[in-house]
Amino acid sequence: MAETTTRQGKTTEHTLQLGDQTLSYTAAAQWQTLFDREKPIAEMFYVAYLAKSDAPRPITFVFNGGPGAASAYLHLGALGPKRIYFDANGNLPKPPVRLVDNAESWLSFTDLVFIDPIGTGFSRSIPKEKEDDKEKSTEEEKPKETEFWQVDRDLRAIGEFIQRFLSRQNRWLSPVFIAGESYGGFRVAKLAQKLQQEFGIGLSGAILISPALEFGLLDESDYTLTSWATLVPSLAVSAAHHDRAKWAGAPGDLAAHRAAAEQFARQKLIPALALGDAMNAEERQAIYQQLAELIGLQSSIVERQGGRVGLEVFSRELLRDQQKIVGLYDASITAIDPFPDRTSFEGSDPTLDGLDRLFTGGINSHLRDTLGVETDLTYHLLSLEVFKAWKYDLKGDFKQGFVGSIDELRVGMTLNPFMQVYICHGIFDLVTPY
Repeated sequence: MAETTTRQGKTTEHTLQLGDQTLSYTAAAQWQTLFDREKPIAEMFYVAYLAKSDAPRPITFVFNGGPGAASAYLHLGALGPKRIYFDANGNLPKPPVRLVDNAESWLSFTDLVFIDPIGTGFSRSIPKEKEDDKEKSTEEEKPKETEFWQVDRDLRAIGEFIQRFLSRQNRWLSPVFIAGESYGGFRVAKLAQKLQQEFGIGLSGAILISPALEFGLLDESDYTLTSWATLVPSLAVSAAHHDRAKWAGAPGDLAAHRAAAEQFARQKLIPALALGDAMNAEERQAIYQQLAELIGLQSSIVERQGGRVGLEVFSRELLRDQQKIVGLYDASITAIDPFPDRTSFEGSDPTLDGLDRLFTGGINSHLRDTLGVETDLTYHLLSLEVFKAWKYDLKGDFKQGFVGSIDELRVGMTLNPFMQVYICHGIFDLVTPY
């Protein structure tokens, strides 16, 4: 069923309690039109939180990853003035979803603009008009949203959005920051160069949250070494968190266990994987045993994997005796394995799929009820259609043999040596390990 075009943004006033101080702010939930040769081609949805202050404030543009994810995850999960309620252990709460004030919101020190790329959230392309040669009438063609589902076009759309927003809000003299998570961190790295060279926007800072910077470092292939080694410390701390590892230091000393896993991965695992069957069998078995102790798995599993223990194997096997799995995006979280007797894992990731109901309900309630947005559009939280259709430029995006963005980040840093770069990862994140 085709979506109707009813859409009405709103600007509303709110307050947020931050300790003993009250912060007053304006929330604008609106669509911004993008153009091509002065013709409208898309409407990008955003939510801007602008604090009332006599002093100049920085502004941070925020987006998630995927590709195909809306900004709701960072919006209601970490940075915005409202957040989804979780208990102290981070477990998934029972429905219905509950929103609470976020005392740790970044709004305390920067204005925030959450952007939904085209095809996500409420952002849509605009149907092109076609002129009929006989009757000179117009008819709508099917929207070509796939035009935006490729690396460079996506970056240009975000660049145009930021440029137009700065102009309309008279914020060209504000310190400008960009923040992105996962593939959004990939975007941030590439935008560090593009925003300066193509849009004239000088960044004060770039914030990369669990970024996927170089896809080759995440490739679980029999013919790579680095990806297997860089995953080991995250596996080790996750196993230690669940008390399944043989502690490398004092029991409970997570930092010491992590340091030991890092050293093992660098000094022992990489050489062993490189040598393969050329390594003495006894030495190889000793390394498998040490790896098994660090990451809390049976040595027979590590041996069967040839020392290459992937995130899905680990997720399934760590707590298999309890018929539980650990999350891929946060391995400190567990869920019941719905098919414990099957050979391979066929369930869903609790730290991604388990969040759908929370963030879908939360963002719809927040936008429609709290911020007053009126639209018949469906909010696309995480679009598999976008993800599956995404295109990479075989010439421009594969400079090192894999898709990557560190080259652009390096250029951006040299063009603007005053731009600060902050990169952070979760130690329990197995998808984009630190």
